[in-house]
Formats: sequence, structure tokens, C-alpha cells
Amino acid sequence: MSTMTTMTVAQLLAAAAAQGVERLDAQLLLLHLLGRPSGDRAWLLAHDSDALDDDLPARFAQLCSRRIAGEPVAYLLGEKEFHGLGLQVDARVLVPRPDTETLVDWALDCMQGRVAPAVIDLGTGSGAIALAIRHARADARVTAVDRSADALAVARINAQRLKLDVRFAEADWLAGADTGFDLIVSNPPYVAAGDPHLAALQHEPLGALVSGPDGLDDIRCIVDRAPAHLVDGGWLLLEHGWDQAEAVRTLLAARGFVQVQSRDDLAGIARCSGGIWRTVK
Repeated sequence: MSTMTTMTVAQLLAAAAAQGVERLDAQLLLLHLLGRPSGDRAWLLAHDSDALDDDLPARFAQLCSRRIAGEPVAYLLGEKEFHGLGLQVDARVLVPRPDTETLVDWALDCMQGRVAPAVIDLGTGSGAIALAIRHARADARVTAVDRSADALAVARINAQRLKLDVRFAEADWLAGADTGFDLIVSNPPYVAAGDPHLAALQHEPLGALVSGPDGLDDIRCIVDRAPAHLVDGGWLLLEHGWDQAEAVRTLLAARGFVQVQSRDDLAGIARCSGGIWRTVK
């Protein structure tokens, strides 16, 4: 892409398209450099003949090159919207996906009728799930756990920015956690070690993606340990891969969870599975 100092909005976007950058991605990157909101794409259309001076074309070209190399747009922008919240994200955490909002919505359904429910989010990453729950339920007592100190640093920044009171802990899943939770929720690593799709995720933290030969090692661990930390009637909800719902339901049922079921994501794929723990069988 040319880095000449005077180009129009339309010329910049056309140059990005010629290099293979998707139009929406290019628009978001340009809006970011212009200091405009990500939802302001109509402004670009209305100002497509505006000349952009100084070093903006060169900076835009650099971002486009990084995008072509596979770096997620969210990392380039430094932010990602999730469940109505603007989260800061970088290479220390996974980019929150819209599909994970299915898990949050299900969690909120399970919390209905519970006063000041105690919730723990395992593998919180950017804090997306924990913060979305706390934002929707101001009375919830939310704990967010991650074994990565780097990820927790990002999550804490997001909590401070959003002024949401969440307790953070560095731990391996439920190690050292309290008991008496109404809800345990997690979007753990669930990609198999040899999965060919990992190549497309090379810019995101591998430890937050891969979980053993079949992708279920961390889910097995959580399912096994969760009952000791749940109240009677408490829920365990897990996000998993597109083809893992049956396997996760089998694990839950074998451990003794009841009302085991799955929820579909926006594409109609069974993306989350969960069940209720009864202390008295």
C-alpha cells in the first residue's frame, strides 16, 4: 500500500481491499486512527473524498500489514465489545467472542430468583464473563480466577475502567477457592493439541486455547472439582467446542450432575453445556 502523505478515505480503503484486508476490518482500523467510534462507519461513507494528511496513511498501512499477517483486529484496536461492555484487550488474553455471550445469558437465567448470588468465573482472561455478569446483576458477588498473572492484569484494568466490583484471584481453576457458590461458569481451553485451526490463532495465547489430545482435559478437571464448591442446586456452566456438547454432557452426568443440558450459540450450534449439583441425591 502506498504511504504517500495525501490520500482520501476512499483511496485508503480501496488500497486496503486490494491487499486483501476485509472491508469491515479496514473501516474499523481507519476509524480507530481517526479517533472516531467503531460504529461510525457511516461517517466514512459521507467523507470518502476527504483528504487525510500527515502520517495517517503510513500508520494505516502498518495496521493493515499486521492484519494481513493474521493479528486480530481487536488487538490492533486495543479493544473489543462484549455483552455491551467495551473491554481493553491485547495479546495477553483471548479476544472475547460473541458466542460466549450465550454463556453469560444462560448464567443470568440461572441466577434468577437468587438474592446476591455467589458466582465464580474460571479462566477469566480479559474478565469478559465476570464483568458482564456483574454489570447485569449488581447484587452478584463475583470472583474471577485465572492462572495467568498477565491475563489478570488485563482483567483488573477492565474492572477499574468499568467501575465493576469483582474479586480476582490467581489460581489453577478451583484450587484454593471458597465453597458455597451458586454458579460456576467457565470458558476454558477446549481445543485439541493437534487441531489444524490452531494455525489461524497463532497470535492468541496458546495456554488459553489448548487442552490435551482431545481438548477436554481442563473441562474434565473442572467437572470433577466443581461439586465441592457448589451449594445445593448450584449450576456449573461450561463453554466448549462446536462438536463437544455430547462429550461434555456425558462428563457432567457421570459426575452426578442433574438436568444436564446444552445451549445453542447464535449460529444454532450447541456451544455451552451445564447441569445442577444436588448435595442430597
